[in-house]
Amino acid sequence: MSIKLENVSYQYRDSKRRPALSHVSLEIKKGEFIGIAGHTGSGKSTLIQHFNGLIQPTKGTVLFDGKNIHEQGYSLKELRGKVGLSFQYPEHQLFEVSVFEDVCFGPKNLGLPRDEIEKRAKEALDLVGMDEKYHEKSPFELSGGQKRRVAIAGILAMEPEYFILDEPTAGLDPVGRDRILQLLKKLHEEKGITIILVTHSMEEIADYVDRILVMDQGRLRFDDAPSEVFKHKAELEQMGLSVPFYSFLVDELVQRGYFGKNAEVSAITLQQAKDVILKNWKRNQKL
Repeated sequence: MSIKLENVSYQYRDSKRRPALSHVSLEIKKGEFIGIAGHTGSGKSTLIQHFNGLIQPTKGTVLFDGKNIHEQGYSLKELRGKVGLSFQYPEHQLFEVSVFEDVCFGPKNLGLPRDEIEKRAKEALDLVGMDEKYHEKSPFELSGGQKRRVAIAGILAMEPEYFILDEPTAGLDPVGRDRILQLLKKLHEEKGITIILVTHSMEEIADYVDRILVMDQGRLRFDDAPSEVFKHKAELEQMGLSVPFYSFLVDELVQRGYFGKNAEVSAITLQQAKDVILKNWKRNQKL
């Protein structure tokens, strides 16, 4: 099972500028944890709206499990139950009188019986760490991080196989950000949900994803493992992106000769930087 784009282009009707997407081909297989990066206007948001049929390509084809999602008779409603999409600041879409009823909204729209709706809502709220004492509260009484988790629970209650999140940590403090990212990691590892994370933070991408898609001016510029993508520092900087801080740190130490002459050392996460620095320190202690 996969989401597949074949030579997809998209032009907004009211725009005379370049296409929002140009000849994008990619495949996202079930079970992956993918990061999508790109500067503002790079095409990230337009791209992800093709994944569950919110936008129909001007040219090209979108396939889910091998079937063209825009063919006559294809159920986009059923697709959106399998491919959940959380827009930036999803808490702005909370509107029910209670947290519990808000999370029930999605499965209710799937036409499920009430007992199944309530079962899914309880499980989803438990997954995101919202204690039962919050269930009857108004969503508007919650903190920003709690609202974000409730909004995510509303999509999880639909039991998606793919979960797309557009800047899920935007506006959160470091504690709230880490909780959201750890939640996504848990959903991926324990529930087997395919996670597609759109973010401008290269540290978030480096720490969590297995593969990065880099968008630039509507085109897919890179599609590879983080360690490979971050080798293209100059190109990324030209796109308005950066590599993770720890990559800069280790590169600087290499240039200063900390690891010895002609050393080939790299790191993209805090743990990797810690490991290579400690390994070198221990080696020096033995000399």
